[in-house]
Amino acid sequence: MNRRFFCFILWVLASLSTAAQPMPSSTDVRKVCDLVNSYFMTTYSDYTANSFVRGKTRPSNIWTRGVYYEGLMAWYGCNPREEYYDYAYNWAEFHKWNFRSSPATRNADDLCASQTYIDLYRLCPIEQHLRPTRAQMAMMLGNAKVDDWTWIDAIQMYMPSLAKMGALTGDERYFEKMWQMYSYSRNVIGGGLFNVNEGLWWRDADFVPPYKEPNGANCYWSRGNGWVIAALVRTIAEMPASAVHRSQFVADFLSMAKAVVNCQRTDGFWNVSLLCEDNYGGIELSGTALFVYSLAWGVNNGILDKATYEPVVLKAWNAMVSCCVRTDGSLAYVQGTGKQPSDGQPVTFDSRPDFEDYGTGCFLLAASEVYKMAIAAGR
Repeated sequence: MNRRFFCFILWVLASLSTAAQPMPSSTDVRKVCDLVNSYFMTTYSDYTANSFVRGKTRPSNIWTRGVYYEGLMAWYGCNPREEYYDYAYNWAEFHKWNFRSSPATRNADDLCASQTYIDLYRLCPIEQHLRPTRAQMAMMLGNAKVDDWTWIDAIQMYMPSLAKMGALTGDERYFEKMWQMYSYSRNVIGGGLFNVNEGLWWRDADFVPPYKEPNGANCYWSRGNGWVIAALVRTIAEMPASAVHRSQFVADFLSMAKAVVNCQRTDGFWNVSLLCEDNYGGIELSGTALFVYSLAWGVNNGILDKATYEPVVLKAWNAMVSCCVRTDGSLAYVQGTGKQPSDGQPVTFDSRPDFEDYGTGCFLLAASEVYKMAIAAGR
């Protein structure tokens, strides 16, 4: 059956029922996830190679690849295949467990790799592996500056690293620092990038009103909001129940989860502009995958109501698997890098993003939580 026709049929069926969504078997989730990851590891078998995009050469430890390895490590936790671990470990070794810039950098995009470095250290605690990460964090803790995260993507790129280090060391200074930086983005930049009334985030100060979408709604970029809610998940998961600011992180997560559900499309996806289907409407994977990951995590950890949120997760997951996974394991409908709905367009089944790694990482994150959901359901 033609893939586009199949997606149309899926949309019709989804429109008829928003509640009855089939739970995939854990075997099916594993098969599709291994297929997607096998494509990536085969295509990018040389994990040391630089990426040449838009006339610039970028090393393979920038944020796009860092997000892929976040997904790989999450999936490795579900399906611990030796080649997955080796692919991550050898990548970290090649980069000497360091960043594109020196440890003195404060750029969240460059520091994203530290999430995987910490995860690998937990599995094999060799102290020298974390020296660059510890050095960078010591510099950050020793400086009063908190206004780094002027764009919301940055929250996901680095806040979970601080949470992981806080959990690893028991040093609450990491939790306090990440709270200060998060709350500055939330409440100060652009007058506050989090709209508490709508439960969604403006990508940066450029999109705070009076900026509006063609239909008059606020501009909330799907993947940008996906980054934030995923960051909240990855942060909350590391914090002890007694941590001072954990309750506020949970409150923001609950607010975002409610808002995200309210703007899910009938076909299971989310618009690139969450409240405006007229601004480059159509299927998009990366934002959708981040919402699947985060909402599924909330259900799996008893923070979100299963009856309300599980059907939302399953509708989106089933739509992604049906419409976005090509036969070779590559992913369709992934918006390229950017900051707004118009970037990386057109996004189609046949289009390819400038980087394939972060979309794959988002998909693996989603798969890891859907897999756990299927196991819990006895599937």
